[in-house]
Amino acid sequence: MALDADIKLQLTQYLQLLESDIVLKVSLGSDKVSDEMLALVDELASLSSKITVKKLKLPRTPSFSINRVDEVDASVTFAGVPLGHEFTSLVLALLQVSGRAPKVDQSIINQIKNIVGEYHFETYVSLTCHNCPDVVQALNIMSVLNPNITHTMIDGAAFKEEVESKDILAVPAVYLNGKSFGNGRMTIEEILSKLGTGPNVEELSGKDPYDVLVIGGGPAGSSAAIYSARKGIRTGIVAERFGGQILDTLTIENFISVKSTEGPKLAQALEEHVKEYNIDVMNLQLAKRLEKKELIEVELENGAILKSKAVIISTGARWRNINVPGEQEFKNKGVAYCPHCDGPLFEGKDVAVIGGGNSGIEAAIDLAGIVNHVTVIEFGTELRADDVLQKRLYSLPNVTVYTNAQTTEITGTDKVNGITFVNRETGEEQHVELAGVFVQIGLVPNTDWLDGTLERNKIGEIIVDKRGATSIPGVFAAGDCTDSAFNQIIISMGTGATAALSSFDYLIRN
Repeated sequence: MALDADIKLQLTQYLQLLESDIVLKVSLGSDKVSDEMLALVDELASLSSKITVKKLKLPRTPSFSINRVDEVDASVTFAGVPLGHEFTSLVLALLQVSGRAPKVDQSIINQIKNIVGEYHFETYVSLTCHNCPDVVQALNIMSVLNPNITHTMIDGAAFKEEVESKDILAVPAVYLNGKSFGNGRMTIEEILSKLGTGPNVEELSGKDPYDVLVIGGGPAGSSAAIYSARKGIRTGIVAERFGGQILDTLTIENFISVKSTEGPKLAQALEEHVKEYNIDVMNLQLAKRLEKKELIEVELENGAILKSKAVIISTGARWRNINVPGEQEFKNKGVAYCPHCDGPLFEGKDVAVIGGGNSGIEAAIDLAGIVNHVTVIEFGTELRADDVLQKRLYSLPNVTVYTNAQTTEITGTDKVNGITFVNRETGEEQHVELAGVFVQIGLVPNTDWLDGTLERNKIGEIIVDKRGATSIPGVFAAGDCTDSAFNQIIISMGTGATAALSSFDYLIRN
């Protein structure tokens, strides 16, 4: 498989940054993936005099490891051809193994180097998954920095039998020392937290009070924190995961002045922009309670209490659950929420999409090109997606649409084997045998933790005025957690800026 001219040009430029000689140890079979892998490693070697290729037997075939010349055991291995979304993972691994320092905070580097014990990570991915590279790159960094840690990326499409034997139905799926470690997107901080490192309660509770404390690290929270910090006031930001819901968004084409980007890229840009200012970023922290005293107190899930003169809530929204039997039981075992990430794991199988809006119909169209058959289930009497999407959907030969249908159960034993729904007009029940269910029915605000605290509407959105003020003086809110007319990235950023300017005005007046 020859690389196209643009990729070769990019690689040539990146490989000039290699700091020392490296060896690509490659284990090959007689299959197509092996042929593609050999072509890739040979091409890499042809682009840099610092890269050599050595053929030998590795634990998985086909696979290749990236080694320093003086290294016996590899820390970074790719079982599969890391192109598509994993191309960046490959480039970074080459540079980091050669000795180029990863772009992470020194505190993170210290935590990684201080980990004691043997840790052998494996990450199962699909090359169309936009969340997988974050996990792969984080674990690669850890394996480069600590000789007791190794990491192997495994392309599920290249190792189907292995994936099926472990019943992996969602990616990324991370295994540690042969046992399941975690599913879904994880940052390097989240991985370290699961391993038992990270800030403790005393460290967080001992922080001085803030002028403005932002709760939430998505577009609204990032905007609010930046606008606050630019006023020269003490600003902190608490985020369950920096970037918020845009981390789960593949393509963004309505962010004005940027023709097209991907959610994870925009999230990274937001985080880098925030770190340009003197903002105290507390990642992987979830707010549990808010109380107005002399200062506003925010209690975190771990028990730590932060204090601030003003607070901006920007906790965003999450995918809405259908709340039927089987949904929670089979999450990541056939129940999925990201067709781009998990769709390839259902190649040749039958799946359902619940939801007839734009996101649901886009998911159905994408899946129809991968799976055997797609069943679309819409609660309303007609699909709600744009006409252009509906026309595309109905042109596909392997899609069946049920409207006016209410899902009553997702069935299965150890994984999903079907879905049951009822015709809302006739009451007739129908069951369809299938392997996967993709839920695409909209969003619900992340405001449950505010029960009994401030005024919200009947669906849980925080009620704000035109300045972003809530029913509690000194507490402002922005973004998808509010009763804003529309949920859009650019609107969230604007409301975040509004809340920050309003909170600064509040501080001046009080």
